[in-house]
Amino acid sequence: MKDNAVSDHARHLTTTELLTNAPRERRWDNQRPRDAATLIIIDRRSRTPKVLMGRRHQGHKFMPGKFVFPGGRIEAGDRTMPVAGMLNPASEMRLVSRVTRPSLVRARALALAAVRETFEETGLIIGSREYGPPESAPEGPWRAFLEHGIFPDLEALQFVARAITPPHRPKRFDTRFFAVDATAIAATVPDMVGPQSELTELAWVSLRDAKRLDLPTITHVIIEELEARIAGGFAPELPVPFYYERRGRFVREEL
Repeated sequence: MKDNAVSDHARHLTTTELLTNAPRERRWDNQRPRDAATLIIIDRRSRTPKVLMGRRHQGHKFMPGKFVFPGGRIEAGDRTMPVAGMLNPASEMRLVSRVTRPSLVRARALALAAVRETFEETGLIIGSREYGPPESAPEGPWRAFLEHGIFPDLEALQFVARAITPPHRPKRFDTRFFAVDATAIAATVPDMVGPQSELTELAWVSLRDAKRLDLPTITHVIIEELEARIAGGFAPELPVPFYYERRGRFVREEL
């Protein structure tokens, strides 16, 4: 047990140092981080788990050509889209921790933003057909869920990490990372990924191979955390790492 504790401590020092020492320009006016959400889809049907990564278009000003998990900011429809199932209580509790004006509506909207952004960027619809089609859906991307007879299923999601972009960057996000098993993919809409799309390619890769891709530093760190979470049983009750910068250095707390 002591050796495991020492190993965990060393890994956490490595991840915070990796984030602190990463080269980054800080020439922009500071801004308040915006709520955002990311979804990590994990295929655990073989002995070696794989995750879905997408390469961002080279023309993007923000992280061009980098491999990332799909994600983005909350949109209005994320607050009203009907759902099947509820977030795990442990995830709910941690989503409302360390925020101003904590709200379960906000927690739900973050989870739904991750699901919607995943559809918009990959064409994958995460959810369930067991309940029949939703009676309604907001205009925009959520209409695809209605047309395919799929409810987004929050019960399938697990909150696994949180990170805030440091100050004086061109964009700042307070990002919540969710994970879901690949078995939750209920449908695939073709032609959402390609040369002119936000993501130009998708790849299912092992966690070890994922760390060899051209990644944003925070994505590398989250993969490290995901490895440890899977090794620990991947239970919703496990602590959720929270990374942010304080006095010029990144710190890691647990929610």
